[in-house]
Amino acid sequence: MWRTSKTLSIAILAALIIIGLLAYEQYMVSGRSMVVLATTTSTYDSGLLDYLIPKFKSEYSISVHIVSVGTGQAIEAAKRGDVDLVLVHSRQLELDFINSSYGVHRVGVMYNDFIIIGPLEDPANISGLTNATEALRRIAEEGNKGNTFTLFISRADRSGTHMVELSIWARLGTLPSSATHRWYLEAGGGMGAVMRMANEKRAYTITDRATWISFKSQLPNLRALVQGDLALLNPYAIILTNPEKYPQRNFDGAIALAKWIISEEGQKLIADFKKEGEALFTPIARNYTRAHELGFLDQEEEIAWYDAQKPLS
Repeated sequence: MWRTSKTLSIAILAALIIIGLLAYEQYMVSGRSMVVLATTTSTYDSGLLDYLIPKFKSEYSISVHIVSVGTGQAIEAAKRGDVDLVLVHSRQLELDFINSSYGVHRVGVMYNDFIIIGPLEDPANISGLTNATEALRRIAEEGNKGNTFTLFISRADRSGTHMVELSIWARLGTLPSSATHRWYLEAGGGMGAVMRMANEKRAYTITDRATWISFKSQLPNLRALVQGDLALLNPYAIILTNPEKYPQRNFDGAIALAKWIISEEGQKLIADFKKEGEALFTPIARNYTRAHELGFLDQEEEIAWYDAQKPLS
């Protein structure tokens, strides 16, 4: 009886070990076949990733889980080791991420631009300006006069859009807040939500062109008012989470996704992505002159590094 119980116990233990090994193997396979990408609301809300990711998955059999947040939140998620890579658009935050050694291999992917949108009535009279600083100066001036029809909505979420807005206010030597300026509203939300809020309140805001094109048919009270300022160009970068800090992350999968996006195939798909006949993003990965102009000074070296990486087997 004792021998029978012992044999049974050994058999149960062996079965548990086998089940455990199979579960671990499944976990490892699942981990390798899933990449977690934190990205800005603009790349998600515009539909770009819904257009790109299925093509990537069909080639590599790697699923991509997308975390759509502002640039600041995306980078913070990477710093915590919660994601494998980021696709973001704020040069200073990106460089801080690299310099703090949480991110590696920053490479320019594409760009579009920011525009200032606002109510059809345009109480601050900014329509047609090509100088974003002058536009915000006029909005602040009207708001400070007590013009109740002049409102500005800030994302106030440390997104790339918010950082650009703050840089313009800095040129004016001011930093408005909802606590001290009744005309300035801090939403703390994504671009789509902020534009809907601006439409409801007939307010001004800053948005990237891709999201504007994607949403403008739903925003009858708003129109594009200010565009064409070089300071409003909006480049996007891919950065990998440093595997030395977070070895549990899917570094190989992240490389595969980044390499595909900056490949000739990925760049052509980005160039071909349009809504209402308008291209939403301009690729720059292999246009080194443009990449340098937009702050990617090591673009050739980073492209060479990605190109040298072997594809996943």
